[in-house]
Amino acid sequence: MKNGIHPKYHTEGIVCTTCGTHWKIGSTRPNMRVEICSNCHPFYTGEQRIVDTAGQVDRFMRRLSAAQDRQATIEKQRNARNEPAPKKSLLKEIYGDEA
Repeated sequence: MKNGIHPKYHTEGIVCTTCGTHWKIGSTRPNMRVEICSNCHPFYTGEQRIVDTAGQVDRFMRRLSAAQDRQATIEKQRNARNEPAPKKSLLKEIYGDEA
């Protein structure tokens, strides 16, 4: 092996930022980090929890509730527009409410 041409070999390993698990591996990069690993990923753990590191779930839930509110408003307007007008009695129109 020639001296001075190979990159430095680090043995610190990988760290999971979610659960803090450390793996000892060899790499040319120091201090590698991952957001999710097999110890905390829902597929491997069998838990039904949402791992949201970037706030994507909150953003989606806000957009979903806004869309549902908009749909409810449109449905109310559509129902109000399609309701038949109340029929007025000819007698009430001529004589008023006294009849």
